[in-house]
Amino acid sequence: MSYELDPLPYEYDALEPHISEQVLTWHHDTHHQGYVNGWNSAEETLEENRENHDFGSSAGAIRDVTHNSSGHILHDLFWQNMSPEGGDEPSGDLADRIAEDFGSYEAWKGEFEAAAGNASGWALLVYDSFSNQLRNVVVDKHDQGAIWGGHPILALDVWEHSYYYDYGPARGDFVDAFFNVVDWEEPSARYEQAVELFE
Repeated sequence: MSYELDPLPYEYDALEPHISEQVLTWHHDTHHQGYVNGWNSAEETLEENRENHDFGSSAGAIRDVTHNSSGHILHDLFWQNMSPEGGDEPSGDLADRIAEDFGSYEAWKGEFEAAAGNASGWALLVYDSFSNQLRNVVVDKHDQGAIWGGHPILALDVWEHSYYYDYGPARGDFVDAFFNVVDWEEPSARYEQAVELFE
């Protein structure tokens, strides 16, 4: 199987002024494409090694699959989490669950912002299928700090390439801007899928 980079679900300038056309172009077409290419290359290496029964480079290729597949999946989720029509708070079942598991939307948001301020990669809202609750998770790079059974609901990329061109070192300003473009439709659908599978 070969993986491909899907186009953005909106135009490159659609999230301005919160995220610039230039950042989306670089981030999607260069950074995200790099993870897709890296995943495909690592899979090719593993396939060749299996055919040749030579596994000397397999451990490195497996690490490359882990890193690049996680980068691809999380970036895909990140693009889907945003839209020009975003900016509202969640509603319905997801809003109720956030209030139940965190005490309030404001408490969830404060904790999520703390995660985003500390991560060397991603802040994620996940559905934890082990304890059947929502959790905020700090994920360094793309895969360090993820929890087993954690199904991503909302993803915020806080690698410097996500915001430095627009905001410089003011990561908190970028996190604030993210909430102006979050579209809760996709996270709500992911939450409903998780609940259907695990509760």
